[in-house]
Amino acid sequence: MELCQALTIERVSTSAERREQLKAVYAEARGCTRCPELARTRTQVVFGAGHADADLMFVGEAPGAREDEQGIPFVGAAGKLLDQLLGEVGLARSDVFINNVLNCRPPGNRDPLPAEIDNCQDYLLRRIELIRPRVVCSLGNFATKLLRADPTGISRLHGQAEIRVIGNRALRLYPLFHPAAALYTRSLLDTLRADFARIPELLALALPEQPEQREPAVPEPEIVREAEPAPELPGSPPDRQLGLF
Repeated sequence: MELCQALTIERVSTSAERREQLKAVYAEARGCTRCPELARTRTQVVFGAGHADADLMFVGEAPGAREDEQGIPFVGAAGKLLDQLLGEVGLARSDVFINNVLNCRPPGNRDPLPAEIDNCQDYLLRRIELIRPRVVCSLGNFATKLLRADPTGISRLHGQAEIRVIGNRALRLYPLFHPAAALYTRSLLDTLRADFARIPELLALALPEQPEQREPAVPEPEIVREAEPAPELPGSPPDRQLGLF
């Protein structure tokens, strides 16, 4: 039985408890072999980084080469642009949580496969459940299509916030162009900057009404067991991966 299946249905009441559960899910993800090719070719799992109680979450596509080396999402050119855009609206990386649809780099930076997205999505749902963001920005097509459960592309949806129930959490989903795409097309950069400018007003809105019956992202097990500790990987302890600011 995997750890995601071992976490209970009971809602965690304190920030400290949720952070500990988040670290436990991370420990399971580090040893994940659901996608044999990704498990074989990755350097390390890129689970996510930032504020463990963030009101704002970003969901990208998958780690690249630098992310795979460092174990931290968005550390390349796209990450620098993301940091710049955050600064322009009065935010910093330490204020938000950043993660991807996939926890592992696809070989050659190819697109994620449907089976890989299916295998990894419950990790994303658990992060949303435990971090409890008010706004989730989906960056690009893969994240937007997954979180909306709809094939409509980012070109039609960018900059249009909508209330969605994702997992067991009602929140505002805000599709944006991926910073990597905006690096190569000036018009996309201008559009992305304009869409980013709306983020503070979205964060200021009241939290959407939550579902009456809150269920976990994965089934409740009959038996709850503690996870075996994962071996430490150089440069990627939970405090660095998760921020814990």
